[in-house]
Amino acid sequence: MAIGLKSALTTCLTRGLPPSVADIDWSAPWLADWRAVGEPLAQLIAGGMPQAEALNMQNGAPVRFVPQTELPAGQAYEEFIFTHRCVPTREGLHDFFNALCWMHFPLTKLRLNVLQGQAIAQAGVGAVRGPLRDAATVFDENAALLQAPDALWLALAERHWHEAFVALRPLWQEVRWLTFGHAALEKLVQPYKSITVHVWRVPQGLADLPAIDAWLAHDLLAGKLASKPFCPMPVLGVPGWWPANQEPSFYADDGVFRPARHPPSVTPQ
Repeated sequence: MAIGLKSALTTCLTRGLPPSVADIDWSAPWLADWRAVGEPLAQLIAGGMPQAEALNMQNGAPVRFVPQTELPAGQAYEEFIFTHRCVPTREGLHDFFNALCWMHFPLTKLRLNVLQGQAIAQAGVGAVRGPLRDAATVFDENAALLQAPDALWLALAERHWHEAFVALRPLWQEVRWLTFGHAALEKLVQPYKSITVHVWRVPQGLADLPAIDAWLAHDLLAGKLASKPFCPMPVLGVPGWWPANQEPSFYADDGVFRPARHPPSVTPQ
């Protein structure tokens, strides 16, 4: 475990408190694309500034962040955002990472909210989200984006873990990985082996975040999303992200790296 991650985890355990933005280790590899924007904001919040106020100081998103108290009782969170273009925001890691995602992927987040808002308008909130709202929530909370060669993607999709992480390990040098889901990022503040994300494939050749964001916003079609073409993957299996995964035996833990139960539905995109 990296020294910064170990220190943050020890601090949280010593205080007996859940982790906060002050405990984020910005040197962690999964935060490389978030650090430039996220670290200064985290410092403001850790210094006592209300989270919504701090987030609006560097907000390039098509929404404003407002205190959670502005969400009327009984109104769905997604519906409020869809109607007012304001995101109710609680103090803490979960909504902090959600805001960072709005800043980095504004078109994709807006697309997810439009899909959610349209589904609510058609079917109401209800006790069950339905396939589209459910898939949109899974993506929003737990997605990761992967640019990778075909051979590596197929090995992951088929859950051939040894092939993907050991035999094809050199191919990871050609990979670009973005952890999108804010719930996944929250969990990674206190990393553990079984954290699993839902991977969505992004074509190679899209060079920067705005290009990926624009492509993804168009790729998130209602029918495609509702079919849940995700590839589940334990995120700390990414080579170089966790010291223990240098050993092939790391991937032999079938309680975490589980074999496919049935033929995979994920195909090359």
